[in-house]
Amino acid sequence: MKVKLTVLQSSCRSGYHKNGDVYIVDDICPPICIELWNCLYPYLFAIKNGAELDAGEKKAKCFTVRCPDGERVVVKGELYEESERS
Repeated sequence: MKVKLTVLQSSCRSGYHKNGDVYIVDDICPPICIELWNCLYPYLFAIKNGAELDAGEKKAKCFTVRCPDGERVVVKGELYEESERS
């Protein structure tokens, strides 16, 4: 199972991430800064393994994570189907 990560907002001080960047994660981590990766990995692992996470009033197989550096980057993660086009 793959996870699609989409950068929803970015004012990354190092310029690593831009609005609209998309990463498809399978077995190897994408080129994401380590601080952001450390925040989002537990959620990514959970949905890859069938978990449904709190999403407002419901449960869903997706998540939103904010960068620990002042929330400069916001990433949405969701299950990715092979037939989707990025």
